[in-house]
Amino acid sequence: MKHNRRRKQSSLAGSVDERAEAGVSKRVGRLLGAGRKWEGVRMTEVAEAMLVTSGRGNMASFCRVVSFLPVILFVTNLFPSVLPAHIKKAMEETHETYNHYYNYQELTELLHALAEDHTDIARLSSLGHSVKGRELWVMRLTAEPDAVPADRPQFKYVGNMHGDETVSRQVLIYLIQHLVEGYGRDKRISLLLNTTDIYIMPSLNPDGFETAKEGDCRGERGGRENANDKDLNRSFPDQFSPGHQPDAKEVPETVAMIKWILENRFVLSGNLHGGSVVASYPYDDSLTHKPSGVYSKSSDDKVFQYLARAYSANHPIMKTGHPSCKGEEEEVFQDGITNGAQWYDVQGGMQDYNYIWGNCFEVTFELSCCKYPMASELHKEWENNRESLMKFMEMVHIGAKGFVKDSVTQKGLENATISVTGIDHNITSGKLGNFQRLLAPGKYEITASAIGYLPQTISDVEVKEGPATVLDFSLHPTVSITPSDGQETTDSPVSVTESSMETENRPPRPKTIQPRDFRHHHYPDMEIFLRRYNNEYPNITRLYSVGKSVESRELYVMEISDNPGLHEPGEPEFKYIGNMHGNEVVGRELLLNLIEYLCKNYGTDAEVTQLVDTTRIHIMPSMNPDGYEKSQEGDRDGVIGRNNSNNYDLNRNFPDQFFQITDPPQLETLAVMNWLKTYPFVLSANLHGGSLVVNYPYDDDEKGASMYSKSPDDTVFQQLALAYSKENKKMFKGSPCKEIYPQDNFPQGITNGANWYNVPGGMQDWNYLNTNCFEVTIELGCVKYPVASELPAYWESNQQSLISFIKQVHKGIKGFVLDATDGSSILNATISVADIDHTVTSDKAGDYWRLLVPGQYRVTASARGYMPVTKTVNVTEVDAVVLNFTLARSGADFHKEERGKVAVIESETPDPDTKEFEKLIKELSDENGMNRFLLSSSADIDLYRYRNYMDLSQSLRGLNLNYPLITNLASLGSSVEFRQIWSLEISNKPNRSEPEEPKIRFVAGVHGNAPVGTELLLTFAEFLCLNYKKNSAITKLIDRTRIVIVPLVNPDGRERAKEKECTSDVGQNNANGKDLDTDFISNSSGPVGEREKETNAIIEGLILKQDFTLSVVLDGGSVLVTYPYDNPVHTVDHKETLKHLATVYAMNHPRIHVGHPGCPNKTDENIPGGVICGAEWRGHQGSMKDFSVTHGHCPEITVYTSCCLFPSAAQLPLLWNENKKALFSMLVEVHKGVRGIVKDESGKPVPKATIILNEDVKVYTKEGGYFHVLLAPGFHNINAIAEGYQQQHTQVLVRHDAASPIEIIFNMDNRIFGLPRELVVTVAGATMSALLLTACIIWCVCSIKSNRHKDGFHRLRQHNDDYEDEIRLMSTGSKKSLLSNEFQDETDTEEETLYTSKH
Repeated sequence: MKHNRRRKQSSLAGSVDERAEAGVSKRVGRLLGAGRKWEGVRMTEVAEAMLVTSGRGNMASFCRVVSFLPVILFVTNLFPSVLPAHIKKAMEETHETYNHYYNYQELTELLHALAEDHTDIARLSSLGHSVKGRELWVMRLTAEPDAVPADRPQFKYVGNMHGDETVSRQVLIYLIQHLVEGYGRDKRISLLLNTTDIYIMPSLNPDGFETAKEGDCRGERGGRENANDKDLNRSFPDQFSPGHQPDAKEVPETVAMIKWILENRFVLSGNLHGGSVVASYPYDDSLTHKPSGVYSKSSDDKVFQYLARAYSANHPIMKTGHPSCKGEEEEVFQDGITNGAQWYDVQGGMQDYNYIWGNCFEVTFELSCCKYPMASELHKEWENNRESLMKFMEMVHIGAKGFVKDSVTQKGLENATISVTGIDHNITSGKLGNFQRLLAPGKYEITASAIGYLPQTISDVEVKEGPATVLDFSLHPTVSITPSDGQETTDSPVSVTESSMETENRPPRPKTIQPRDFRHHHYPDMEIFLRRYNNEYPNITRLYSVGKSVESRELYVMEISDNPGLHEPGEPEFKYIGNMHGNEVVGRELLLNLIEYLCKNYGTDAEVTQLVDTTRIHIMPSMNPDGYEKSQEGDRDGVIGRNNSNNYDLNRNFPDQFFQITDPPQLETLAVMNWLKTYPFVLSANLHGGSLVVNYPYDDDEKGASMYSKSPDDTVFQQLALAYSKENKKMFKGSPCKEIYPQDNFPQGITNGANWYNVPGGMQDWNYLNTNCFEVTIELGCVKYPVASELPAYWESNQQSLISFIKQVHKGIKGFVLDATDGSSILNATISVADIDHTVTSDKAGDYWRLLVPGQYRVTASARGYMPVTKTVNVTEVDAVVLNFTLARSGADFHKEERGKVAVIESETPDPDTKEFEKLIKELSDENGMNRFLLSSSADIDLYRYRNYMDLSQSLRGLNLNYPLITNLASLGSSVEFRQIWSLEISNKPNRSEPEEPKIRFVAGVHGNAPVGTELLLTFAEFLCLNYKKNSAITKLIDRTRIVIVPLVNPDGRERAKEKECTSDVGQNNANGKDLDTDFISNSSGPVGEREKETNAIIEGLILKQDFTLSVVLDGGSVLVTYPYDNPVHTVDHKETLKHLATVYAMNHPRIHVGHPGCPNKTDENIPGGVICGAEWRGHQGSMKDFSVTHGHCPEITVYTSCCLFPSAAQLPLLWNENKKALFSMLVEVHKGVRGIVKDESGKPVPKATIILNEDVKVYTKEGGYFHVLLAPGFHNINAIAEGYQQQHTQVLVRHDAASPIEIIFNMDNRIFGLPRELVVTVAGATMSALLLTACIIWCVCSIKSNRHKDGFHRLRQHNDDYEDEIRLMSTGSKKSLLSNEFQDETDTEEETLYTSKH
């Protein structure tokens, strides 16, 4: 390299000398003509300046310019006061006084001078302009900057982001001078510039600097923000606040910086600030955006700490960890470093943006306590930071580096992905396949992968202190690829032969970035492709799987949206599905092309940007990945690979309206059906091959004949089909495959499905009939598996069709259905259109979409419990017409008329803490809420072993001892062999009655041979404790929930069970050989004494307390959830709610909801949604869940966590990850349903009142009059009964994302014998008066006749004793009869149930 450099200099000697002379002239001319005062110039100073400028050691140039000296000195003596001191000092060897701030003009002149004087290593450029038009200068420093090797890593420093934090600006100026002056003289500097491509930006905010004031240490005098008063370090896109994009008018500095980051491949960066003395590393903010105290850990946390320490350890103040800044003297940073968010939350910061979107590791350095110190302090600040600045630049060379090459051609592979096992952050290779992966010292497993190549993994890569470990990868191609040098942008269609695929006469379109990846993608290749685009475009993509194929391949979906992972109310959801038939591959490749096209053109192409911003697009490239792997390239019309691995045609496998489908539902079918029930899709297309046409429903008819089968929305489907076909010229002609199917003729390229040929069990009809989604099937070409060279033509012919079809999702009408009372959304409201026999329903947010062709319609919105509303609307050809509905509750008049009598009112406005908690429950109930919540958890647990009884007891005691303020450990009783059955309560007030809070229990170990549940609950308990006061969501849940965990009901059986015994029943029963889940018998079934000790402990210690809202039991032996009842002869009342609770768990579990446990010997078992009634699965009597519901008034579900009863401990981490989200979902669900309080007219609580819901769910109010019952979303009737009060009745709407609070006010019962009290009292009074009057009359008559009847009276007195005895006997008999009727034995002969039928 040195030899080549000398030879180049020799050959260009003349030009170099000329440049040197010119440099001297310019430099001296600038110094003499600067218009500033000079104190005098010594000859040595000018000579030195000329020597430096003419080139180090270039004496020939120096001698030629010496002749200028007399002239220079003469002029200098004539004008002794022209040159200022700081410019004079610049001509000396140190040429810097370190006591002057450079303003914008001076900075500009200095940087230009340095760049011109050091052309061999320096290049000056501008990123753009500030708000006030100032240049954003960047100095690039590297050896031979015009011929930098591609593998030279890029480093950058950015200063003065906050205009009033000025030390950073000055030290970067000094650093530039230090580097240019030291190059060629200082070995360290020379080595750094010869091996590093360095970029230094002294000021990102020149406008702010110009307004800041020297001496302003605390930033109180302005200048921090840019000229638009925008904080540049709060204006970058943020991972935890998606959707924010900087405005070029507001923050042009940020926009310029983002563009610069994305256009380069920076490896390492430092962002220099002021206000403290510390190194701060990502992440700068957290999901909760708590102001401080949240350690927001990045995937490369270890690396960032290593980098931050490299700077702090070389800074005399920073390394102490005690900045001692004024007003913050107690602030301490261990080792002088801190996690950004733990220090304070910075949303929209630059360092996180670099790491997440720029593949660049950036650390923020706070250089001084005073933001804008006096200039006299600058020399000290430079000395403090000089070594740190140098050391940090050298860190760009740590870790692992090398090349990724094609093993055949030995060419470097650009954009290959470099991944490190255990670190969820990848980087990509450069143009020549070069990569530099920063890593802290240690051993790693590193993988290189690229599209179209087999990945290569190198294990035990040792990274040491100092220079990076060299690591080269040689990847083998998976397919034969024809090299192409074509550009990404195309101006004309590609000329190919496939079925003509003509594109001539197409209207010109604006130039867009076109896909380049035209080849057949096998599954590994497709998987890497999807991961790559998700990694490169994380702000608009989300990669997820809806399930697995028969051969366990993921059914991937790429979501593309401006807010991926989130359903935005009012934004429609669209989907494309390809490769349903494995050998029909064009759809698969077109959808991959579409992903690439949308990603690359988002933000630059108006059409694509608008589409992505207003639509949530889901793309499934392959529904049948197993079949694809069996099919063969070149297959024109074959069937190999068409079906799935079980040899079933997936497009004949869906339930059908006309025929019974006898084939068993396939995994792929079930996964897609579940997917369609999860998302509110509006429009869809299913991409096939074998012809060239769009076919629409129905696909079959009741006769099974090939005839037109018209759907209610036939005109809508024709419009949708035409939207696609008219953009594809050959398809629109309607005669596509004459050589293969000469009889086929499709006017305008569309056809009714059944009119073409009958397809029972098709997917498109199932979409239309069972969801809100309109789907068509698109046949893309006559050849099912064309050769790869023809793929570009397919894209050219279908590109605009694919885009145009997505746009159709915005046709018709759309809007919201809201509650007129409180404006809340109404879920599952029905939208019907007059004369069209097909309805759609509203989603969770109350939003709906209804596709319609232009015309006038009468549209009705209705919902259970509401009065329907009908409106007339004119639909046009442009975007959907907004049509909102506000529905009044059908019980509204009832409330108005009976107010004060019924006295059922909504609860008072909750306090701020309650409102905040309700907001949390809603957020966690969002589609992606639980995922965000788990990501924000600051601590997790490595689950690696099973715990026997002794270890379990010690673990529980440890939790209680370590977290005494939130835990209470108690024994419910003992087992047959005298082992304790432990119960751990977790609450902010453990062991204290809080009747207003819901109480949930988690139970495991009923069967001792299924200990997975025990380990999950122990881990769950520790996870809750670890995150209390660390994670705000967990803290709030614990503060407002009483959580009881019983990890092991059958400790004796657990001690006998053996690991890896998947089907053994050893340990299933207790020490007496009794299956405890058959031992929960009711009183009427036998004496209580006959129950086992463990059973009695659970019954007496938990169930009969009747204060639990929900119970979740973990068991093993399958992967599903059961709900009551297990008893086959028991009628399941209120099945809707019980099934809903089980479904909540299943939907938050990655495998259960698929509905295919896949257990050995039951591989074909199909459990729709993963949820089933216990009696339908394994019915038996005496189960704990039945007893809980019947006698504990608490719904209970049983979760089966794994097919293997006692799997290897190695599977525990996977099982924890699978169940963690679902367990937390139960903590959220227990806060829903109906939460109420019952009072009398004076406000006194009414305990033990009976609350009957829907005439079959009965609960009782607790102390304080509280009650809480879980119910499925929808309307429910409530009857409240209490002795001495009037019965109350009302209706309540239960929401899916919040509890419905109600307050019931009882009036005293004013009725006697069913009659008004006033009437009864009046009648009674009148009756008594009449009786008294009658008695008086009789007495008077008797007195008058007493003398006449003296003898008779005497006889009466003689028989008085007999008479009294008779009266006494009669009275006694009457009382006895009354008692027998009033207190007769009411003991039920059957079990009392919570869910009692009221017929």
